[in-house]
Amino acid sequence: MSAKKSSRRNFIRNTAVAGAGFMIVPRHVLGKGFVAPSDKLNIAGIGAGGKGASDLSEFAKGGRANIVAFADVDVKQAAGSVKRFPQAKFYFDYREMLEKEGKNIDAVSVSTPDNTHAVATMAAIKMGKHVYVQKPLTHDIYEARMLTEAARKYKVVTQMGNQGGSGDGVRRMQEMYQSGLIGEVTKVYAWTNRPVWPQGMPTPSGKHDVPADMKWDLWLGPAQWTDYNPAYHPFNWRGWWAFGTGALGDMACHILDPAYRILPILFPNEVECSVPNQFVDAWKEAGYVDSCPSSSIIHINYPRTDGKGEIKVTWMDGGLLPERPKELLPDEPMGNWDGGIIFEGTKGKILADCYGANPRLLPTQKMKDIQLPASTIARVPEGHYQQWVNACIAGYGNAQTSSHFDFAGPFTESVLIANLAIRSWMMKNPAAKGWEDKYLGRKKLLWDAANMRITNFEPANQFVKREYRAGWSL
Repeated sequence: MSAKKSSRRNFIRNTAVAGAGFMIVPRHVLGKGFVAPSDKLNIAGIGAGGKGASDLSEFAKGGRANIVAFADVDVKQAAGSVKRFPQAKFYFDYREMLEKEGKNIDAVSVSTPDNTHAVATMAAIKMGKHVYVQKPLTHDIYEARMLTEAARKYKVVTQMGNQGGSGDGVRRMQEMYQSGLIGEVTKVYAWTNRPVWPQGMPTPSGKHDVPADMKWDLWLGPAQWTDYNPAYHPFNWRGWWAFGTGALGDMACHILDPAYRILPILFPNEVECSVPNQFVDAWKEAGYVDSCPSSSIIHINYPRTDGKGEIKVTWMDGGLLPERPKELLPDEPMGNWDGGIIFEGTKGKILADCYGANPRLLPTQKMKDIQLPASTIARVPEGHYQQWVNACIAGYGNAQTSSHFDFAGPFTESVLIANLAIRSWMMKNPAAKGWEDKYLGRKKLLWDAANMRITNFEPANQFVKREYRAGWSL
């Protein structure tokens, strides 16, 4: 027996004797091809309150993951996770956690406001840790591209938190589409009831004390300094461009997933939008630019990857809806409470709820009258969270996840190009002399995906990549 094998055998034997105090052992400590005594994945969480709390609970639920540590800037928000995982070490700063716990962890879950997704995820990837990141993957288009490339370079298992991507619904929808029942899709309509938090708001003002049990500077992360205000934390950050990505960031990665997963599209080449005007007095516009708008309509054009034309995608939020298909009876539901999606093909239409759930042909009577295709696409019975856990345990290249970054990165870029269009629409021209030149960004924007640039309106490119606050970088 070689000295190396003997050393490993002794290590395993001694580990078992040491008892519960030494049961959490990172998989990589035992070397390639070996697993921890408990065969569990050791996870650290960045963000332990709100969605972070539910994410950590989902990982632990399957019995193959240890929650070893977590970082959160708010003690009050993280209290539930502290109680549920008393063995996990608590940190305020995720950077300190990664430095001190790096040898004890295999993987990292990122469940923070959108603003800090990229910096936290990149830090974990560069340490060789597998990552699960809530949607949208990033705050900026540039960040999404960088994370996609980094995941390949460092060979880590990845998953974005759009759980519908592992659902049966989107797979059934794909089988229906691939069977030719609706022909070739030319148009897609998608919508959501979000935002269900305040948007289209004036920038908060007034002096507020930072709660004693939170670290505001760490909460801001790479965002430019902003004074603490309860309008931002703990939840309504979604509606502020500095920290969130609005209704699109919250729901498009769920609702548009079937389009991006099933149809032959990758990067768009054109985007245009419209958002409602807001007035504070007669003829006096509000001019709110720090807050995302209360609603929007986005039109995105995709060249088909098979070279057979284009597919146009229309997104609506804030309660706006596309026209009901004539094939849908007046009293039949169009999507569900969260939203829905319609594929319009050359031979018919498919309607589905949020997450691609409950896909049905239109008119719905067709679901009874025609022969539906057999199930041919493998399902994910363990669910989105455990799929990632199992893939991490299997090791990079040995298992597939539904929303790995090669899928989730370009998908997120498509979501964020819509936000770029919105922010361009809201921009005022400081040199304007009349209404005609007051809003120069209100046009069809032409997108060069390879170079991540708008080619016909230079000011829009400031929204591709924001400038980080000093001390923060990718």
